[in-house]
Amino acid sequence: MPTRLRKFVGMVALVALVVVYAIVSTAVAVAQLADKSALVHLIYYLVTGLLWVLPAMLLVKWMEGKPRRPAD
Repeated sequence: MPTRLRKFVGMVALVALVVVYAIVSTAVAVAQLADKSALVHLIYYLVTGLLWVLPAMLLVKWMEGKPRRPAD
């Protein structure tokens, strides 16, 4: 896959990942944390705020990967 196409696909996937992750994590928070303390909210949002970085790192690493050499 050409580098420019790989970066474009990765960028679209990264934006989609962030949007879907934000919606899902907020929906879980609203459904499960309504009656919990402020400390539980803080911990939840700290963990979920950092957790999206793991798949994003893998995606960025894939985007920056070197293209394969053609077979000789």
